[in-house]
Amino acid sequence: STRVRSSAASDVYKRQNLDMKNKRRFAMVSVAVIVVALLLEAGILKYVNDANAYRLSKVLLDRVVTVLDKNDQSEEELIESLKDDYIVRAKAVSYIVDAKPQVENDVEELQKIAKLMSVDEIHLFDETGCITSGSVPKYFGYSFDSGTQMSYFKPMLTDKSLTMCQDVTPNTSEGKAMMYAITWNEAGTMMVQVGLKPQRLLDELKQNEISTVVSDMPVYKGMEIYVADADTGLVKGATDCDKIGKPFHDLGIPTDIKESDKPTVRQISVNDSGCRCVVRRGDKYIVAVTIDKSFYMTNSVVALLVVGIYLILASCCIMYMFSKIMKEKYEKEKLLYVSNTDALTGCLNRHAYETDINKLDLKKEWIYISLDLNSLKHINDTYGHDVGDEMICAAAACMMASFGEFGKVYRIGGDEFVVIVTQKPDELDAMTKHFDSSVAEWRGKIVDSMTISYGCVRSLEEDWELVHDIEKEADRRMYASKARYYSDSGIDLSLIHI
Repeated sequence: STRVRSSAASDVYKRQNLDMKNKRRFAMVSVAVIVVALLLEAGILKYVNDANAYRLSKVLLDRVVTVLDKNDQSEEELIESLKDDYIVRAKAVSYIVDAKPQVENDVEELQKIAKLMSVDEIHLFDETGCITSGSVPKYFGYSFDSGTQMSYFKPMLTDKSLTMCQDVTPNTSEGKAMMYAITWNEAGTMMVQVGLKPQRLLDELKQNEISTVVSDMPVYKGMEIYVADADTGLVKGATDCDKIGKPFHDLGIPTDIKESDKPTVRQISVNDSGCRCVVRRGDKYIVAVTIDKSFYMTNSVVALLVVGIYLILASCCIMYMFSKIMKEKYEKEKLLYVSNTDALTGCLNRHAYETDINKLDLKKEWIYISLDLNSLKHINDTYGHDVGDEMICAAAACMMASFGEFGKVYRIGGDEFVVIVTQKPDELDAMTKHFDSSVAEWRGKIVDSMTISYGCVRSLEEDWELVHDIEKEADRRMYASKARYYSDSGIDLSLIHI
C-alpha cells in the first residue's frame, strides 16, 4: 500500500514537473512566435501596402484610360463597354423592387424608377420567362419564346446566377434598336430587365470632357490623377485642377516611357513629397496616378501594435481553447464511437447498421452478407456464456480480418452479423476463401472449432426494389446454408436452436 501511494505521489510530481516544463516551453515558444510574427507582419504590411498601392493605382489608371478610350471609340465599341453599367442598373432596379414589393405591379411607380435609374424600359419576368409587369404595359405577355431577340435570354431560366446584357438588337415588339440587361432578383423569384436606347447614352457620354471626367473622379487624400497630351506633355485633366495646363516635367512625372498597355512604376517627388507614381502612355494620352508614401504607411505602426497585442492575448488563450476543443472533440468522438460500436466485439452495432443501410444506393455495386454462428445456443448451454462470447468475438475477428478492408462489419444481434462490402466487390471469392480458412483454423480455449453460415447478395444481380429486399434474400441464403450445414452434420434442426 505504501509503495502504491509512493508511486502515485511520484506520478503526480512527474506530471506537475512536466506541466511546468510545458508551460515554460510554451511561454518561450509564444515569445518567439510573437517576435517572428511581428517581423513577418512588418514585411507583409510593406508588401501588401505596396501591392495595394499599385493595384489601386492601376485600377484608377485603367478607369481613366477606359473613360478616355470611350470618348474616342465608335458607337458599337461604346455600347459594348456599357454592358457592365447596364447590368448594374438592372441589379439596382431589382434591389429597389425587392425593397418595395408594392411597386412590382404598379406601372406608374416602375416608370418613376425607370426615370430615376436613367433607363427607358423596365420589364419584370416570372420564372417561366414571361413578362408579368413593367413600365411598358403593351409588352405584358411577351416571353423568351416570342422572338429571336427575347430568346437570347433563355439561359437565364436554367441558371439563376446569370446576369446577361444583349448587344444592340431590334426589339421583338417594334423592331427599334435597344440594348437590354437582365438579372434575377435576390430571392430568385423573378427576373428584372432594363432596356436603353443606345443613342441616348452615347450622346450623354460624348458630352464628357477630359478635364471634367478626371476632376470628378473620387480619390483618397494623398492620391492624384493626371492626364497629359502624349505629344506636348501638358496636363489636360487632373484631380487637382491647379495642375491643368502645366507640363508633366514640371510636376516631376516622367514622360520618357514607351507606349504600352502595362503601367510603369516610378518613385518621384511632387511638391517636395515622395510619391509612388504609376504611369501609362497611350497613343494620345499619358495617364499618371501618384500616391504619397504617407497614404499607405500611416496605419502600419498601429497595425503592428494591434497585431502584437492580439498575439499576446491569443497566446494566453489558444492553449486553453485548443485543449477545451480537443477535449470536446474527444468526448464527441468517444460518444459517437460508443453509440455505434458493439462493446463485446468492437464491430459496428445495430444503430450504425440502421444508419448506414439507409444510405446504400441500389444503382451502385456492393455486396450484402448475412452471417450467423452455428450451434451458439448449444455452446452457451453446454459450456457457459463466456465460451459463447469467446466464439462471438472470434467470429467478429475473422470477419474483420477478411472483410474489414473492403467494407464494414456489423453485429446486429446475439450471433447475427452483417457485412456490407463496398470496395473491390469483384474480389468476393478471395474474401470468402480467406474467411472460411480463418474460421476453420480457429481454436478456442475450450471449444476447438466453430462454423459460420452466411449468404451473399450482390446489389446489381437483380433489379431490386428496396434494400430491404436484398437483406431478406441474404438472410434466406444464409439460412439455406445453415440448413445444409446441419443436414451434413446429421443434426436434427427440430432439436436445436439454430
